[in-house]
Amino acid sequence: MAYWSSRGLRGSTLEELINLTNERYREKNLALIQKVPTPIKPIKIDKESRHISLAYFEQKSTVDYIGVVQGIPVCFDAKETSKDILPLHNVHEHQMDFMEAFEKQKGIAFIIVYFSTYDQYYYMPYKVLKSFWDRAKSGGRKSIHYKEFEQAYELHTKNGVVLHYIEGVKWVLEK
Repeated sequence: MAYWSSRGLRGSTLEELINLTNERYREKNLALIQKVPTPIKPIKIDKESRHISLAYFEQKSTVDYIGVVQGIPVCFDAKETSKDILPLHNVHEHQMDFMEAFEKQKGIAFIIVYFSTYDQYYYMPYKVLKSFWDRAKSGGRKSIHYKEFEQAYELHTKNGVVLHYIEGVKWVLEK
């Protein structure tokens, strides 16, 4: 059973930017993306403030976000690291399974990674992530080094959109 205890919002910088981006996409009628809530069962609730201080995850989550970009189904997860690597244990097997099944249904799956040390954001298509996942499963490196992220997939602010990840979807469609 996985437990959650309040230690601040881990990964909140990236998720806040994604949420702002999603609002902007919706305003511009470019996409409709929703944050997927993680189902939790409260264990300890502060009676005065009514805040949950201890809970456990009721079931495994899929990905952080799901929706549609100009008629194309997309799903993605947000990963943040303060190191110069993205440890692959931060990506769970059930997430990989979900993204694979999503792509089999003609959707586009990906992750967005924030390297806080470099203050850089990257789009990584599921197929690229899968190659690193397979490398780890066959005894290779258990992380993706910052230098292995394609510079072409770096995300930037553009046209008033904070983290313009639709560009990544466009890159995948053009390949």
